[in-house]
Amino acid sequence: MKLDDIRRKVDKIDRELLVLLHERMGLALRARRFKDEVVDAEREEAVLERAGRLNLSLVEQSFGQQLLRTIIEESKRLQGEARELVAFQGEHGAYGELAARRLAPDAAHAPCLEYADVFDGVEQGYFDRGVVPVEHSLEGSVTQVNDLLIKTTASVVGEVNVPVSHCLMAVEASDYRELRVVYSHPEALAQCAGFIERLKLEPRPFYDTAGAAKMLARENPRGAAAIASPLAAELYDLAILKEGIDDGPPSSTRFLLLAQEPLTAPPGGKSKCSTIFATAHEAGSLFEVLRLFAESQINLTRIASTPRRDDPGNYTFFLDFEGRPEDEKVAPVMDELKKRTIEMKFLGSYPVDNGEGAEK
Repeated sequence: MKLDDIRRKVDKIDRELLVLLHERMGLALRARRFKDEVVDAEREEAVLERAGRLNLSLVEQSFGQQLLRTIIEESKRLQGEARELVAFQGEHGAYGELAARRLAPDAAHAPCLEYADVFDGVEQGYFDRGVVPVEHSLEGSVTQVNDLLIKTTASVVGEVNVPVSHCLMAVEASDYRELRVVYSHPEALAQCAGFIERLKLEPRPFYDTAGAAKMLARENPRGAAAIASPLAAELYDLAILKEGIDDGPPSSTRFLLLAQEPLTAPPGGKSKCSTIFATAHEAGSLFEVLRLFAESQINLTRIASTPRRDDPGNYTFFLDFEGRPEDEKVAPVMDELKKRTIEMKFLGSYPVDNGEGAEK
């Protein structure tokens, strides 16, 4: 290897070290939820002792232990801040993290493997809040999240619409003709199918868009690229070869913010409510429910449905509408809704996203 090759490899290792350090700090914050005190001297000693047993010829034992001491001290500092912990599904750099940054810019954002992990973590108190996608402007509802909303004991306390801007990225800026395969989540691959076909790339499904970017940065497979968000490219130090590669018109994903306790929306500004209900399997029953809102001039912002697993042939409906439950025209409709449905669940009331959320 020549000097430039060596430096490129050093840069790659430095990038991986920082990404891993970020993950370690996130785990330290999650561990704090299970500890009575920040300081755990016995655990610290075990970590340092294990480092001392490593036989690394180029890393002196004293240096390795001092490095870990510094990391442990920083972990304890973060744990002492008692920072809010907000969960999202996917790896760091996922669109869920973009939503979390908008909804809770000063929080620590914790990645989860599955949507169910986000719900469970909020319900059990492992996370202060959680962020989940509920609908895509072109693809429609996120079925798995709808199913979890039916069962959850958490409340919806916020929303945000995140623009979806898929980017083609690689470890280094390169010619398209050098690429052979592209990794991403199946939905992202489908949304960019025309672009992928024009470049004659082989699409390879991955569990997460940001996960594909992370894998690319770590493994650097030959002739490979990933499709993910601009944030993923920034976090994993990847070169964006092409932005806005979606085939369709500009789109967005609406995310909901979950918490254990419902939110009392402050006066002023627009608010929205989310509710779930089921009607009797009779002709006109859904129409009668929707007419309640129409006659009261309450604007509906979302209607979705999913088959009931305990009652084949019948459906559970998801309804979002403008207003607060205590509003003069909303309160009687909510009372009447309870009478005209066989099952009803109020998910929460929260401020309408005005598109002004800050990112950090």
